[in-house]
Amino acid sequence: MTPWEGLAVFAAGAGAGTINVIVGSGTLITFPVLLAIGLPPVTANVSNTLGLVPGSVSGAIGYRRELADQRGRLVRLGTASLLGGLLGAVLLTTLPGAAFAAIVPALILLALVLVVIQPRVARAVAARGGSAGHPDGGWGLVAGVFATGVYGGYFGAAQGVLLLALMGMLLRDDLQRMNAVKNVLALIVNAVAAVFFLFTAHIDWLAALLIAVGSALGGLLGARIGRRLPPTALRGLIVVVGLIAVVKLLVA
Repeated sequence: MTPWEGLAVFAAGAGAGTINVIVGSGTLITFPVLLAIGLPPVTANVSNTLGLVPGSVSGAIGYRRELADQRGRLVRLGTASLLGGLLGAVLLTTLPGAAFAAIVPALILLALVLVVIQPRVARAVAARGGSAGHPDGGWGLVAGVFATGVYGGYFGAAQGVLLLALMGMLLRDDLQRMNAVKNVLALIVNAVAAVFFLFTAHIDWLAALLIAVGSALGGLLGARIGRRLPPTALRGLIVVVGLIAVVKLLVA
């Protein structure tokens, strides 16, 4: 890795950490950069998952005020995220690498659609006062969080968008409190997958370290001042780099 490539990976990590705290989908920033510097798709995904854990930690800490009285909810949904994330990580390491390369373009396109429609979901939730049919979301939310965890452990782009959409539709609460829960659930998925990868997969440690430092700084930025960043510009950037990643995978 050249110094310029290292700088690009660090900057991508910082951008991903910021975006993940605000809306999710930071992987659509880091993953294409890792592909561009020549990492194989599975190695890029594994290294990216490990590197984004510190950013998830700093983002969760930044939202600790909104988490103060949600322990029961975090235990219930966090257990679903942990089990789902572990299953997704197992699938990534047991399915052939060719399967990952074939599936991921479709997953990225799905993630891009979610990124684009997320503002409509947020407006719909706000229009209902953040309320839905059940104060805790019921078993439907637990099942949805588990499925999102499987997706997150396998690839993870826009899992935060998926979680916010699920909670917005099924949970009765304030959007900022749901965003705080989203950050913790994404942290759990990334962390359990990262621990599993430590023992089962090849990791590019330099790339993971650069993303880790960048994402930790970006997570703090996202928690403190990220809401001031133009959301339209952020989503536009995500869509552009996501499409670059799709092209890179399809022509590789």
